[in-house]
Amino acid sequence: MAQGQGMDLIEVAPNAHPPVCKIMNYGKFKYEQDKKERLQRQHQRDDKVKEIQLHPHIDVHDFETKLRHIKEFLADGMKVRVSIVYRGREMAHQEFGRELAKTIMDETKELAVVEAPPKQLGKLLGFMLRPEHKSGTNRTGQTPPTVGQI
Repeated sequence: MAQGQGMDLIEVAPNAHPPVCKIMNYGKFKYEQDKKERLQRQHQRDDKVKEIQLHPHIDVHDFETKLRHIKEFLADGMKVRVSIVYRGREMAHQEFGRELAKTIMDETKELAVVEAPPKQLGKLLGFMLRPEHKSGTNRTGQTPPTVGQI
Protein backbone atom coordinates (compact mmCIF):
# COMPACT_ATOMS: atom_id res chain seq x y z
CA MET A 1 0.00 0.00 0.00
CA ALA A 2 2.83 2.43 0.92
CA GLN A 3 4.82 1.56 -2.20
CA GLY A 4 1.79 2.21 -4.36
CA GLN A 5 1.67 5.81 -3.07
CA GLY A 6 5.45 6.27 -3.41
CA MET A 7 5.86 6.44 0.39
CA ASP A 8 7.64 4.40 3.06
CA LEU A 9 6.17 2.27 5.84
CA ILE A 10 7.86 3.41 9.09
CA GLU A 11 7.59 1.46 12.33
CA VAL A 12 6.84 4.09 15.02
CA ALA A 13 6.39 1.93 18.15
CA PRO A 14 7.95 -1.51 17.67
CA ASN A 15 7.35 -2.62 21.30
CA ALA A 16 3.59 -1.96 21.23
CA HIS A 17 1.13 -4.82 20.64
CA PRO A 18 0.32 -4.67 17.75
CA PRO A 19 3.31 -2.66 16.45
CA VAL A 20 2.39 0.84 15.26
CA CYS A 21 3.42 1.86 11.73
CA LYS A 22 3.05 5.06 9.76
CA ILE A 23 3.01 5.75 6.04
CA MET A 24 5.26 8.72 5.22
CA ASN A 25 8.04 9.96 2.98
CA TYR A 26 11.04 9.02 5.12
CA GLY A 27 13.57 11.10 3.14
CA LYS A 28 11.48 14.26 3.58
CA PHE A 29 10.95 13.47 7.28
CA LYS A 30 14.69 12.97 7.85
CA TYR A 31 15.49 16.21 5.97
CA GLU A 32 13.04 18.24 8.11
CA GLN A 33 14.42 16.69 11.29
CA ASP A 34 18.03 17.59 10.32
CA LYS A 35 16.92 21.12 9.40
CA LYS A 36 15.26 21.53 12.82
CA GLU A 37 18.41 20.32 14.63
CA ARG A 38 20.62 22.71 12.63
CA LEU A 39 18.37 25.62 13.53
CA GLN A 40 18.49 24.68 17.23
CA ARG A 41 22.29 24.51 17.16
CA GLN A 42 22.42 27.98 15.62
CA HIS A 43 20.46 29.49 18.49
CA GLN A 44 22.50 27.85 21.26
CA ARG A 45 24.90 30.00 23.24
CA ASP A 46 28.36 28.65 23.76
CA ASP A 47 29.45 30.36 26.97
CA LYS A 48 33.19 30.09 27.34
CA VAL A 49 34.66 30.50 30.81
CA LYS A 50 38.23 31.68 31.28
CA GLU A 51 39.98 31.42 34.63
CA ILE A 52 42.51 33.86 36.04
CA GLN A 53 44.46 32.79 39.13
CA LEU A 54 46.34 35.19 41.35
CA HIS A 55 47.79 35.39 44.83
CA PRO A 56 47.05 38.03 47.49
CA HIS A 57 50.60 39.45 47.44
CA ILE A 58 50.87 40.24 43.76
CA ASP A 59 53.18 42.87 42.31
CA VAL A 60 51.60 45.96 40.73
CA HIS A 61 52.79 45.18 37.21
CA ASP A 62 51.64 41.54 37.46
CA PHE A 63 48.24 42.70 38.73
CA GLU A 64 47.87 45.14 35.82
CA THR A 65 48.72 42.38 33.36
CA LYS A 66 46.12 40.02 34.86
CA LEU A 67 43.55 42.82 34.94
CA ARG A 68 44.23 43.57 31.27
CA HIS A 69 43.66 39.88 30.45
CA ILE A 70 40.38 39.92 32.40
CA LYS A 71 39.19 42.99 30.48
CA GLU A 72 40.15 41.42 27.14
CA PHE A 73 38.23 38.23 27.93
CA LEU A 74 35.17 40.23 29.00
CA ALA A 75 35.38 42.37 25.85
CA ASP A 76 35.37 39.13 23.78
CA GLY A 77 32.12 38.10 25.52
CA MET A 78 33.58 35.38 27.73
CA LYS A 79 32.83 34.76 31.38
CA VAL A 80 35.81 35.04 33.72
CA ARG A 81 36.33 33.07 36.91
CA VAL A 82 38.78 34.91 39.16
CA SER A 83 40.53 32.71 41.72
CA ILE A 84 42.70 34.14 44.46
CA VAL A 85 44.82 31.32 45.86
CA TYR A 86 46.28 31.56 49.35
CA ARG A 87 49.66 29.93 50.08
CA GLY A 88 50.94 28.95 53.50
CA ARG A 89 50.56 31.75 56.05
CA GLU A 90 48.58 33.92 53.68
CA MET A 91 45.51 32.14 55.09
CA ALA A 92 46.05 34.11 58.31
CA HIS A 93 45.49 37.39 56.42
CA GLN A 94 42.55 36.71 54.14
CA GLU A 95 41.63 40.39 54.13
CA PHE A 96 44.38 41.01 51.52
CA GLY A 97 42.66 38.63 49.12
CA ARG A 98 39.27 40.22 49.77
CA GLU A 99 40.72 43.68 49.08
CA LEU A 100 42.21 42.35 45.84
CA ALA A 101 38.83 40.89 44.84
CA LYS A 102 37.10 44.21 45.59
CA THR A 103 39.72 46.07 43.52
CA ILE A 104 39.16 43.74 40.54
CA MET A 105 35.38 44.16 40.78
CA ASP A 106 35.73 47.96 40.98
CA GLU A 107 38.11 48.06 37.98
CA THR A 108 35.81 45.92 35.80
CA LYS A 109 32.41 47.31 36.84
CA GLU A 110 31.96 49.09 33.47
CA LEU A 111 32.58 45.87 31.52
CA ALA A 112 31.24 43.16 33.80
CA VAL A 113 28.59 42.10 36.25
CA VAL A 114 29.46 39.98 39.28
CA GLU A 115 27.59 36.78 38.52
CA ALA A 116 28.70 34.88 41.62
CA PRO A 117 29.93 36.86 44.63
CA PRO A 118 33.31 36.01 46.21
CA LYS A 119 33.19 32.71 48.05
CA GLN A 120 35.90 31.12 50.18
CA LEU A 121 36.51 27.46 49.32
CA GLY A 122 39.44 26.22 51.38
CA LYS A 123 42.59 28.00 50.18
CA LEU A 124 40.76 29.61 47.28
CA LEU A 125 38.66 32.76 47.11
CA GLY A 126 36.73 32.76 43.87
CA PHE A 127 34.10 34.76 42.06
CA MET A 128 32.61 34.91 38.59
CA LEU A 129 32.34 37.87 36.23
CA ARG A 130 30.21 37.93 33.11
CA PRO A 131 30.17 40.55 30.37
CA GLU A 132 27.57 43.25 30.83
CA HIS A 133 24.86 43.40 28.19
CA LYS A 134 24.55 46.65 26.31
CA SER A 135 20.93 47.12 27.42
CA GLY A 136 21.93 47.41 31.09
CA THR A 137 19.91 44.42 32.29
CA ASN A 138 20.82 40.76 32.31
CA ARG A 139 19.11 37.98 30.33
CA THR A 140 16.42 37.41 32.98
CA GLY A 141 15.41 41.08 32.84
CA GLN A 142 16.63 41.79 36.36
CA THR A 143 18.94 44.65 37.16
CA PRO A 144 22.51 43.46 37.63
CA PRO A 145 23.70 42.84 41.22
CA THR A 146 25.94 45.46 42.78
CA VAL A 147 29.45 44.79 44.04
CA GLY A 148 28.21 44.84 47.66
CA GLN A 149 30.17 43.73 50.68
CA ILE A 150 32.68 40.96 50.40
